[in-house]
Amino acid sequence: MSTQFDPAIHSERPSAEVGAMKSILQRLGQTMQRDQLVQSTTEDLRNFLQVNRVVLYYFDNQWEGQVTFEALSSGEFSIYGSTGPDQCFNDEYAELYLAGRIRAIDDIETAAIEPCHRDFLRHLHVRANLVVPILTDQGLWGLLVAHQCQGPKVWSEMDVKRMQEGALALASSSSIKGN
Repeated sequence: MSTQFDPAIHSERPSAEVGAMKSILQRLGQTMQRDQLVQSTTEDLRNFLQVNRVVLYYFDNQWEGQVTFEALSSGEFSIYGSTGPDQCFNDEYAELYLAGRIRAIDDIETAAIEPCHRDFLRHLHVRANLVVPILTDQGLWGLLVAHQCQGPKVWSEMDVKRMQEGALALASSSSIKGN
């Protein structure tokens, strides 16, 4: 049995493969652009705020997610890959952040917060935190969070404004808007 060579089959195949490869490279380029933007934003914010840690908490499911980026003053403060407490972050809190809520806690030991939230922050060695939502057209994409671990911190208006600017820069980036 012999098979005949059909040039039409073989000429279409490389074109489809090239198209698939271009698509993969485009997505990879967008991912790298997004990652560079997030890393530089978190680093800039950590330096400006002079805190131990700034992280991006990215939502991958309905109010479930994890820390996908972090900028640290020291490696000992790493919480990369950490997930949030399911029982504390529910639809009610998500709605608040969807509405633009900004939460600044100067000292978790004296703040009026839920016990599960305080315990979670203690577990992460957080003493003060500032949380700003990253809102896209699709909704709540993530949270930009600054942590002071070594003691209380009074957050200034400029601190809050700078975090909002960072969240807006991320939300308006073409590499994030489409995700």
